[in-house]
Amino acid sequence: METVRPVETWLTDMDGVLVHEEDAIPGASDFIEALKASGKKFLVLTNNSIFTPRDLRARLLGSGIDVPEESIWTSALATADFLADQRPGGTAYVVGEAGMTTALHEIGYVMTERDPDYVVLGETRTYSFEAITKAIRLIEAGSRFIATNPDPSGPSPQGTLPATGSVAALISTATGRQPYYIGKPNPLMMRSALNRLEAHSETTVMIGDRMDTDIISGLEAGIRTVLVTTGSTRPDMIDTFPYRPTRVVDSVADLVELARAGSGEM
Repeated sequence: METVRPVETWLTDMDGVLVHEEDAIPGASDFIEALKASGKKFLVLTNNSIFTPRDLRARLLGSGIDVPEESIWTSALATADFLADQRPGGTAYVVGEAGMTTALHEIGYVMTERDPDYVVLGETRTYSFEAITKAIRLIEAGSRFIATNPDPSGPSPQGTLPATGSVAALISTATGRQPYYIGKPNPLMMRSALNRLEAHSETTVMIGDRMDTDIISGLEAGIRTVLVTTGSTRPDMIDTFPYRPTRVVDSVADLVELARAGSGEM
C-alpha cells in the first residue's frame, strides 16, 4: 500500500472556514495559532480580490484571528502571478478594487484604457455601467478577457450580492467572449499558492467549505482535502457530488490538534 505522507503545508479557505463575514468561526484562531507554533508553512486563500493582504490581515485581526500578511493569498495575487508569467510588463484595464490594481502595479503592469493587453475583471461593490461598457468595447477591440473568479454571488449582512461571475456573464453575453478565470475552482490558484510556499502537493492539505470550488480545485491539484461543514456545503449535499474530500469535519476546530502536532498524518 502507498505510504501516506505527513502534512508539511496547509492551505485554507477564509470565508466559511475561518470567518463568517466579520465573525470568527469557533476554533479558527486556535487553528491558526497552532499552525504558527508548529512552524509548518501555510496560506489563507480567498477568491475575494477586493482587498490587499494587508487589508485582509486587519479584517481578520478585528475578528480575533492573527494571520501574517505574507500568509494571505488572494485571487488578485494569483491573477497577477499568471499575467506576469504570460505577458511580463503588460497593460490592463481593470474593473475592480485596490486588491487587484495593487497586485498588478507590483508586477510592473500599467493600467490604461488605450488598447490594453488585458481586461481584468475583479470583485467590487461599486460596479459602474460606464466601466463595464468600456470593458465590453475593449474586449470587442481585441483585449484578452481575464476574471479573478467565477463566483456568481457572495454573502453580506443584508443578503446576497452579485459577484464577479455574474458581471462576467453580462460582459460575455454582450461580447460573445468567455473570460479565463484564475481563482478557485481553477487548480491554478492552488498551484500558485504551492509555488509561493515552495511546497509539494503530496504533503499539502487544503481546507474548504465548498465542494464546487475548494475541494475540486484541491483534488485537481493533487492535494488532500478537508471539507468543513461551517460554510456553503451542507453534510447532506456531499453525496450529490461525483467526487469526495479526503476527510469531512464539523469545523476547523476539529483540526487544531492535527495542526499542533506539526508532523501529523491525515
